[in-house]
Amino acid sequence: MSATTAHGTASAVQTAVADSFSAWHDLISASFVPLHVRSTDAEHFHGRLRSRLLDELSIVEVTATGHSVHRTPSLIDISDRPYFKLNLQLSGTGILVQDQREALLLPGDLAIYDTNRPYTLAFASDFRTLVLMFPHDALEMPVGSVGRLTARRLPSDRGLGRMISPFMTQLAENLDILSGPSGHRLAHNTVDLLSTLLSAELDREGISSERPHDELFANIRRYIEANLADPDLSPASVAGAHFISTRHLHNVFQEAGTTVASWIRSRRLENCRRELRDPLMAHRPVSNVAARWGFVDAAHFSRIFRAAFGEPPSAYRRAGNI
Repeated sequence: MSATTAHGTASAVQTAVADSFSAWHDLISASFVPLHVRSTDAEHFHGRLRSRLLDELSIVEVTATGHSVHRTPSLIDISDRPYFKLNLQLSGTGILVQDQREALLLPGDLAIYDTNRPYTLAFASDFRTLVLMFPHDALEMPVGSVGRLTARRLPSDRGLGRMISPFMTQLAENLDILSGPSGHRLAHNTVDLLSTLLSAELDREGISSERPHDELFANIRRYIEANLADPDLSPASVAGAHFISTRHLHNVFQEAGTTVASWIRSRRLENCRRELRDPLMAHRPVSNVAARWGFVDAAHFSRIFRAAFGEPPSAYRRAGNI
């Protein structure tokens, strides 16, 4: 048998070993998103994955001989949900290419990329890396803003990277103890840390100043996040709080590739989704969770939750507790 897997529950550490390159191709695509995989020495290939699924955050430690993976437009077309992937280089070196940028990754370096756009990730020799994969809507940042940071080296010796790179390294070393309510909370804390790191990087590089509305947009996002529980939160109230017209507000969001209403709705839904999967919130009725995040009509909440996540909130909660 060319590939072996240690099976367990969804919350347990999964270990998979591939002793052939063809087995690795299948394993990588099944563990992440569909990918083309290439190697100059497929005959002597060996690879191992150690992974853990914490809610919608996949944490995967990859150890393998040199090869490259390619996300192509045709593979993107057959995928049904966009994800971000964050790489932490643990040993060896890698090269990440996306959005006409190229990043050389050394041990300790971080880099983010988007599965909804083509990319290449190449390793010339033996390496070890940690990959975090999570849906776009789990991150409290617009996709367009994150897109300005793809394939950029985020070093471990500068800024927030000094704190976050060691934290991520510890995740790789302790996959086996991430379980239960603490593991669930840690998954969300990890994504929140990444939001902080990426926002700081945008500010540090001055990347956000490429568009005149970015500072205002950031302030508005923070305001919305702080007031999501208010059922009266609306474009008019947001515009009034920032002393701008609703037309100006809509223009700011249009420039970022979204709308005010859809941003508010998606952030509310993501917070509801988190709480419905949180074991510490299992005692709260679904309607209470919805009301906590501004959804006063339970039937309306159930409809839009199902449209966003594919099943009613009560079924989604049960599936997360199996």
